[in-house]
Amino acid sequence: MDNNMLQEYLEFAKDIAKYAGEVMLKYFKQNNGASYKGDKTIVTLADTEINTYLIQQVKEKYPTHSVDGEEEQFGKSDYIWVCDPVDGTAMYARHIPVAVFSLALVVKGEAKLGVVFDPFTNSLYTAIKGEGAYKNGETITVNDYELNDMKTVCHYDLWVGADYNLANILQELGDKTYFISLGSIIRACMCVGSGDFSLAIFPGTKHKNCDIAAVKVIVEEAGGAVTDLFGNEQRYDESINGAVISNGKVHKEVIDTIKKHLKDKKIKR
Repeated sequence: MDNNMLQEYLEFAKDIAKYAGEVMLKYFKQNNGASYKGDKTIVTLADTEINTYLIQQVKEKYPTHSVDGEEEQFGKSDYIWVCDPVDGTAMYARHIPVAVFSLALVVKGEAKLGVVFDPFTNSLYTAIKGEGAYKNGETITVNDYELNDMKTVCHYDLWVGADYNLANILQELGDKTYFISLGSIIRACMCVGSGDFSLAIFPGTKHKNCDIAAVKVIVEEAGGAVTDLFGNEQRYDESINGAVISNGKVHKEVIDTIKKHLKDKKIKR
């Protein structure tokens, strides 16, 4: 795939992100139709409207491609648009402005480009593999802080029923560093990419490639590292094995700590 084609795909993704941001803002202060799915996670009108729009646009522009959205899927192809229409839905549904749109083009399991848009701060994060990472057109880079640096802030996600329980890991690492939970893993990962955070740990597995596909290319193009919970590379066209997203400098220490407390599971794809 040549760079001209990737640039075209990036412009397509940015257009989708702009539309998604308008939809998110439209529903934010009104009745957003929040309801609960079978897995007890929340979904809003914005989630479904954005996901449906993406499928319509892919069918029209790239009919041989497929879509793996958190709420709806379409087709089967080596070229997959992997989307989380609203990450941070629990916050968004309660009118708390911590939520983003995320979209990646994944080719044969590898994230080639990613776009994340935060409509509340008008922050558009973009990256093409091998071309650097940007926020609103300006280059972003990860920080170089160690975990025990006072400037370091780290993010975690934790919920009952996750395949991996991070409690003991957070307790051990928490003796060195400051952990918070923003309510949106993707928004937190953009903080890693821009150098505001040093680390994010995510225990998600089933269909959680939608959360990390765009993160993979953006954070790594900003100089960071993104692997599964055990330091392995993984595909982003299928369920993942959790994720560690870092500035790279703390990555090995975090992975070593995780391996002390958790055993690698065979996640059902």
